[in-house]
Amino acid sequence: MKQIAAFSLFAVLLAFALPLLLYLPGRSAPADTPQASPAPDVSPSPAPTAAAQAVLDASIALEVQTDAGTAAMSMADYLPLALAGEMPASFEPEALKAQAVALRSYALYYRANRKAVHPEADVCSSAGCCAALAEESALRSAWGAQYESYRQKLADAVAATDGQYLVWEDAPALTVFHASSAGRTEDGAALGMALGYLVSVDTPETGEAVRNLYSTVEVASGEFAAAVRSVAPEALLEGDPGAWLGPVSLGPSGRVQSVQLGGTAVSALALRQLFALRSTDFTLSWNGEHFVFRVRGYGHGLGMSQYGAQLMAGAGADYTEILQHYYPGTTLVMALAE
Repeated sequence: MKQIAAFSLFAVLLAFALPLLLYLPGRSAPADTPQASPAPDVSPSPAPTAAAQAVLDASIALEVQTDAGTAAMSMADYLPLALAGEMPASFEPEALKAQAVALRSYALYYRANRKAVHPEADVCSSAGCCAALAEESALRSAWGAQYESYRQKLADAVAATDGQYLVWEDAPALTVFHASSAGRTEDGAALGMALGYLVSVDTPETGEAVRNLYSTVEVASGEFAAAVRSVAPEALLEGDPGAWLGPVSLGPSGRVQSVQLGGTAVSALALRQLFALRSTDFTLSWNGEHFVFRVRGYGHGLGMSQYGAQLMAGAGADYTEILQHYYPGTTLVMALAE
């Protein structure tokens, strides 16, 4: 049996108001810098004894599906590669620590609840499914003269959080994350993930601070009609294109859930895929020549915003505050083995 020793890292949640609340390769840099929350009281975890040894990353086994097949890795070997693949090494140390904990928690969640798409592995190396694993050759090329310092910076973030992960109701939390949101993150219920800690929270990104927080996609009417008909053949897309647009349904966070097009409701998720939109936080209009999507943020919007984490860290928040903001109600723990 494993005893779960909860850190008292979030003991003063009721004593402070969470503040208003990042981009990485392949997913978006922070303005109006948020005011950091007061640091929580931190009580040290019990010192491991002969009867209760801390379970650290080197002792946590994972089965990882890669392009070459399924490989056995320790968490200590997996996390630095995943961290390098999912967050820029230039980010603040506390943001990197928060990401390390989120990646560890995510891997432990799926070690206990394997995905149907890779039942023989706990996690995979695909960013679209689990977490990208960086390759050393690619890192050497991308980081150049900063390779050694960046490598050490990521190793330090992993070591500083060794064995720590988030739990909800005594089980690893599903700590999904995304690149950026504008104003608020998404509510899990809107995407069929009604979990108590995946709720919409404030996040501080602005267009001045985050490169490509806002993006625009223009689509000609013929291309637009053909794409929409591929998922909604019943849509009546004839005559004036401006008349094709109907009511828009919004979710609790303000993101689009569906749009009436030619009298048929088309989901925002379908539109995002059809037109390669960066998120479902968009407006749609007809300018007389093109349909115009104006999009905010990047990613599904659930859980931790990486640019939000960067902003919070830059304002003085530590990784525990970042995690508690984006996954409210979870507890940071370390497993102790008897």
